[in-house]
Amino acid sequence: MKILFGPVSSRRFGRSLGIDLSPSKKQCNFDCVYCELDPKKAQEKQDEIISIDKIISEVKAMLEKNVEFDFLTLTANGEPSLYPYLNELILSLRSIAKDKKLLILSNGTAVLDEDKFNALLKLDVVKFSLDSAVAKTFYRIDRALKNIDLEKMIEKMADFRARFNGDLIMEILVVKDLNDNEEEFEALNQALKKIMPLRVDLSTIDRPPAYAVKKVSEEKLLELSKLIDSTPVLLAKRHYEGEKLSFNEEELLKMLHLRSQSEIDIEVKFDEQPKTLLNQLIKEKKVKILDLAGVKFYKV
Repeated sequence: MKILFGPVSSRRFGRSLGIDLSPSKKQCNFDCVYCELDPKKAQEKQDEIISIDKIISEVKAMLEKNVEFDFLTLTANGEPSLYPYLNELILSLRSIAKDKKLLILSNGTAVLDEDKFNALLKLDVVKFSLDSAVAKTFYRIDRALKNIDLEKMIEKMADFRARFNGDLIMEILVVKDLNDNEEEFEALNQALKKIMPLRVDLSTIDRPPAYAVKKVSEEKLLELSKLIDSTPVLLAKRHYEGEKLSFNEEELLKMLHLRSQSEIDIEVKFDEQPKTLLNQLIKEKKVKILDLAGVKFYKV
């Protein structure tokens, strides 16, 4: 039963040491159609619980090896916020790893529980999922417990953002023929305007899913991303098949004024000429660099 994994490198979070709060089996209040784990009935509480002492002991052992990493990431085979001693664990991790940032990858339901809500306020970075802002679609994709109220969850996410001193990131995973249309993204955009996260990570299925669902193309992801105008969007790209883009100064400044571009966008989509031009515009202070939870965005 391996609790720690990594450190692994990520473009979105740098080097991260993962802490699996449900290492031996799936324990989740969702049963998402796209989950890489086998289907399993959603549950409200963990029934197999690791002791805090065991987790802290393993983290201490890793720290003593002087392994380099930036984040301690709370995750799980399922939903990490179901861990019943979440607040105590966060406080303990903070006490032994003062120079590391604490991150959780959560489906967002923790905001519906006051104690968990308050525990998450103690973290540096929180990442919530929101695959749909339409109740019917939300339950079709995430197969959540029926006592999870989507509208209330969105309201509480907005409340959390207002009180949180760290970085809040939202993640949307797009599933073909379920949430890959304009109506869905108009609803998501309105929800994101309420929540106001630092950024949105937009992706699709990239591993064999639990149920018979399909991914969308990267071109479709790009099209849908343009429907979100409330916050910067980071597209999860593994390759770019289109022609590399080239701009003169006026065109590049106009693009960055209308829509900020991530360093990943620049890397995979731009040819060398606008990359050189961008560096020059940064030196001339015509373009600003925004660090949004470890990912650089360029904006006018």
